[in-house]
Amino acid sequence: MTYSSFFTKIDFMRKKTEYMIDPASAGISAGMYLRQRGFSRHIMTWLKDGGRILVNETPVFANYILRPGDRLTAVFPPPRQGAVEAAPVNFSLVYEDEDLLVVNKPPGIPVHPSPGHPQGTLANGLAWYFQQKGEPFVFHCVNRLNRDTSGLLIAALHPLSASLLSGNMAKRKISRTYRALAEGQTDAFGTIRAPIGRKPGSIIQRQIDPEHGAPAVTHYRTLAWGEGFSYIELHLETGRTHQIRVHMASIGHPLLGDSLYHPDSAFPMARQALHSFALEFTHPITEKAIRFTAPLPLDMQAWLNRA
Repeated sequence: MTYSSFFTKIDFMRKKTEYMIDPASAGISAGMYLRQRGFSRHIMTWLKDGGRILVNETPVFANYILRPGDRLTAVFPPPRQGAVEAAPVNFSLVYEDEDLLVVNKPPGIPVHPSPGHPQGTLANGLAWYFQQKGEPFVFHCVNRLNRDTSGLLIAALHPLSASLLSGNMAKRKISRTYRALAEGQTDAFGTIRAPIGRKPGSIIQRQIDPEHGAPAVTHYRTLAWGEGFSYIELHLETGRTHQIRVHMASIGHPLLGDSLYHPDSAFPMARQALHSFALEFTHPITEKAIRFTAPLPLDMQAWLNRA
């Protein structure tokens, strides 16, 4: 396993990282140095939760000024079981290492517990998975999916990978590819540039809002045409809530089964036909480029077989 140049050692069992300070990095505080290495500014709360910052094996405060040759160690707090109740939930584990998971989420399963869905979520299922292994688990979801959207998402397994992955998501360094079924005959290629904002009077629904909406860009290409629908692949430049569903509906091609944005759909599908097909990103610790794909779920495949 190869690490970037600033790592000297990562202890995955104790969840600590060590860095050797070279002359170019000296003269700044330990806290600032960690921030430059991808630690969130909020991650310093670990000091209150049992985490430590050591220099040459001696505990220091975050404002300690580093010198050339110092060995800086960031020790994460002891992991604690999250508040999510452990319960068996159906999902497929695509990839797992010491830093992250990639999960293939079936449709109909929420990612997080909420007042409307307190149980039966992916978080409950992952808590159960780690409980069976006898390991503590705190859910750090990096890319979220709606309850009825199927496919790939990333969960970080410790605060450093969570911070680095979340930063990469914000910087659009995690490539997300979706597959969908849309009503009508779409163009071979297309780009939709239309701001998206909240629909007045609704806490859920979004709409095209040129005046107050946030910029949103969706690229798509058609993979196949069926009888009255199209099989498309989509790439997002932005990550607005319901972006694909709003954008496709705005050009007259709502997704099959999308009762929120096309309640009069003639296609009898129980959910919007949207699937997170591929994720491509740089591993937050090893810095290796990795890519994962997930096959279409059975409900979408059944319609595609008609094409």
